[in-house]
Amino acid sequence: MFVDYLTLMLINLVAGLLLLALHLVAFMERSPKRLAPGFLLTGFIGTAAGLHMTLSWPLPGVHNIAFGEMSLLFGALFFFAGLALLREWDLLGLGIYAVLAGVAAVVVGARILNLGLTKQPLVTFLGFLLTGVGGILTLPAYLLHKSIAFRVVVALVLVAGAAIWALTAYGSYWVHLESFAKYFPGGAPPAPAQ
Repeated sequence: MFVDYLTLMLINLVAGLLLLALHLVAFMERSPKRLAPGFLLTGFIGTAAGLHMTLSWPLPGVHNIAFGEMSLLFGALFFFAGLALLREWDLLGLGIYAVLAGVAAVVVGARILNLGLTKQPLVTFLGFLLTGVGGILTLPAYLLHKSIAFRVVVALVLVAGAAIWALTAYGSYWVHLESFAKYFPGGAPPAPAQ
């Protein structure tokens, strides 16, 4: 059996997507620093989990690339977005990076669908697609920040992606608690105390 903490990574992704949607609709113009701690927390968890998965490959096969590398990109973006919001830095550079990371997410999702790599490849594809498109649209939302209508559209894309990942993550928690109930590190249960 392998170590599987995709559920943690997916819940973190859900939190980040919802925070970004909320930022775009409610806080971008009037109090951008307000959600910075949430961005930093999301960024820290995404970066730590993604970096560990990318370097150690705890999952079978390409799941480490698809989820580890995407979590690392997502986490780093959110961590630095949190810092940028707190320090009032310009977000243009992060927006450009978000476009590139968003395109990578769409490519990963399309390839997962093409190869049938998860238990529900269509659902996984839709999650990656919506998350990636949300990332791609973040730069125009920043550049067109006066257009609340466009920011609401981007926020809706992000919320749709969050909903897919939330359903996946919470369903996975339900299954993982059963499938890992008898898991012990090293493969054998500890000897009973005498």
